[in-house]
Amino acid sequence: MTAVVALPVPETITVRAAAKINLQLGVGPVRADGFHPLATIYQAIGLYDDVTVESAEDWSLTVVAHETLDVSGVPTDDRNLAMKAAHALCAHHGIERAARIVIDKSIPVAGGLAGGSANAAATLVALDRLWNLHTSDEDFLALAATLGSDVPFALLGGTAIGTGRGEIVEPARDESSCWWVVAESEIGLSTPQVYATFDDVVADVAVPVIDQNLLTALASGDLDGVARHLSNDLQHPALHLRPDLREVLDVGDGYGALRSLISGSGPTCLFLCADHDTALAVRKGLHDAGIERVQVAPGPVAGAHVVEYS
Repeated sequence: MTAVVALPVPETITVRAAAKINLQLGVGPVRADGFHPLATIYQAIGLYDDVTVESAEDWSLTVVAHETLDVSGVPTDDRNLAMKAAHALCAHHGIERAARIVIDKSIPVAGGLAGGSANAAATLVALDRLWNLHTSDEDFLALAATLGSDVPFALLGGTAIGTGRGEIVEPARDESSCWWVVAESEIGLSTPQVYATFDDVVADVAVPVIDQNLLTALASGDLDGVARHLSNDLQHPALHLRPDLREVLDVGDGYGALRSLISGSGPTCLFLCADHDTALAVRKGLHDAGIERVQVAPGPVAGAHVVEYS
């Protein structure tokens, strides 16, 4: 029997969730269930989506963004991961409720930065706070894992090790202070297509393991060591699909980035810089090269959290 719970006094809750990058993304051979085993080191960086929820008689979802960010392809029905998260939370608690959900996006769409996963994590936290459900951390992570590989990390934030298909997360010590330049692309890349290309073009795929050298560099705050050990097994297939991205990586390298790489399944390009001033110089160089949407972001930052306005 479905529990009947009185609606709370109407109020609005806003939760902010950060973009995700992979400092390491090791990909293994496809499993019988269709997923690839991953050995990854996540870091949350200072690009955010805000999710605002309010109790309502019927479900609705609205997506808004700055005019330079195209969100026309983001679904606003039950296909949206945020809506799936909302329904999963209600089912977990055995309640029948509805809410208006507004997603204010700054994380690029289909950019390899897990914006959809950030929205799902933010929705879980926002509705839990709105309805005083007191979901445990363990249950949050379990629900998140059913929604997508990156959703548990979006809850956690900071820097973390990811295994399984990425959904098993464990915080990692990180004393680094990273400055990232994030160069967006007007054309997205399909994550399933990049993985399919990985299966086609990458030979002798081994079961991946976490790079202990990278963990050591992070724990000691050795930014040069972090740069040396950044890796992404999906970079080759992403560049196979979008060879033009190589020119973007080369531009950032030319302006002093410690290291460049594709973010996740792409097409966003990342540039690790030694300090904020270098990051600004790299951003200017990319702008001068005709790349319009370029942002500077610190890392690591917190996971999904309620926004308090004073």
